[in-house]
Amino acid sequence: MKKNILILDDSALMRRALSAIINKTEEYQVAWEASNGLEGLSIVETEHVDMILLDMHMPKMNGVEFLRVLKENDVDIPVVVISGYSKRDTKDTIEALELGALEFVRKPESVLKEREEFETHILRVLKYSLEDKKLVNSVPRDARTRPVTQKTKTGHGRLVAIACSTGGPKALQDIIPLLPADLAAPVIIVQHMPAGFTNSLAVRLNHLSKVEVSEAEDNQVLENGHVYIARGGKHLLVKARGTGHVVSFSEMPPVNGLRPCANYMYESLENSNYEKIICVVLTGMGADGTQGIQRLNNSKLIHVIAQDAATSTIYGMPRAVTEAGMVDEIRPLTEIAEAIKIQVGVR
Repeated sequence: MKKNILILDDSALMRRALSAIINKTEEYQVAWEASNGLEGLSIVETEHVDMILLDMHMPKMNGVEFLRVLKENDVDIPVVVISGYSKRDTKDTIEALELGALEFVRKPESVLKEREEFETHILRVLKYSLEDKKLVNSVPRDARTRPVTQKTKTGHGRLVAIACSTGGPKALQDIIPLLPADLAAPVIIVQHMPAGFTNSLAVRLNHLSKVEVSEAEDNQVLENGHVYIARGGKHLLVKARGTGHVVSFSEMPPVNGLRPCANYMYESLENSNYEKIICVVLTGMGADGTQGIQRLNNSKLIHVIAQDAATSTIYGMPRAVTEAGMVDEIRPLTEIAEAIKIQVGVR
């Protein structure tokens, strides 16, 4: 039986474009269309909706207001935001993700010119969001699954490197604000997002946190107690410079459609001067991060923390690194900040 999709968008053109993409699949169908949040709520109240594709800016009730009502009434329907490019769009999209939206897809500036890329992204999100199975962890939470190899301690200091994708902005909101201002390590984050959105995420997290959070800048020196979020549209690399380390950006091609890519971040740390690197893999589609961590394990002393299945929006990335046998700890979201603090300590 096909999954039933509700499209909420005040643009008739966008509703037609989305319907054309979805209705040609064998797995999904657009069962309802509405032009504002109020119409959408009436459908949700009376029909079985498997997923909602949600525009942010609509008359009568916009996307953020619609999500607030769903949250207040404990309505558990996967929601994917269809977002524009403006500064207001990016701010509203971050708020929508905090309110429980699974993922967002950028609206193409021209549906005709960018149709193929837009279609690929929509279908990828549908597939993972509706078909991902949150498998029960087969490994006890405290079990060590990564083979321990004796490595000579070299360098000094520690670094926290976080990889996340779908569900990541909300997960980060449950981790970063719990880190102390005197955390004895820098934190670098690759969150899969396009250009223009990562700054809004950084501003929001900075407002909520004791540590200083910013969108990373080229040649920025990494400092303890600071969090650096990779810029959307660029790969983030870490380079040793003198006695410290700096951020570097690369515009190498996307990897499986991803730029930034966590694998590049982890691989860049092979040549760092850190004594120990704490790798944290959070909720997200696919397997980004696993290959980079495997390579990093060959040369550096690492400790790997993976989010558990039960608290992951999409268990793809944590599952991949766990099944690769690279995990030291499997933790629910509520315990990850504490696990980081235990590994890093404070100044």
